[in-house]
Amino acid sequence: MNGLIGIIFRLSKWANVTAGITLTLMMLLTVTDVILRSMGKPIVGTFEIVAFAGAVVIGFSLPFTSWVRGHIYVDFFVQKFTSPIRKVFHAATRVLGIGLFLMIGWNLMIMGTDLLKSGEVSPTLQMPFYPIVYGIGVCCFVQTLVLLADIVKVFRDRYE
Repeated sequence: MNGLIGIIFRLSKWANVTAGITLTLMMLLTVTDVILRSMGKPIVGTFEIVAFAGAVVIGFSLPFTSWVRGHIYVDFFVQKFTSPIRKVFHAATRVLGIGLFLMIGWNLMIMGTDLLKSGEVSPTLQMPFYPIVYGIGVCCFVQTLVLLADIVKVFRDRYE
């Protein structure tokens, strides 16, 4: 089981590194566009690229943020429970999260397939939408694995 948890960690870390690189490139593009725009030579399609990049940053950073519990976490209520009840509470919320992210990931795969079949592209640069949708869908599936690993850690007393 430790090997599987390690693989899940590496997948979420890889997705986070991808998000970080994308965010850096997005910032460089925006700064460059602002500078060139002041000289009357804007970069065509910056808005579209930044929108695509923003989707990648949000979707790909989700699994690792969940792994390190870097999201908003309100636990003052949960801390009042006894340890066994806390374990059940954490496991139950993770099971609900797994169900949610499985549905989101599945629907994103369907949406990506529809976008691929229809050939829908962005208006200015004619960039296809489907790779971004597929990528975020895969990250939703990685998120379900992270939540599954959380359940394992809860019952191994390695969560808190």
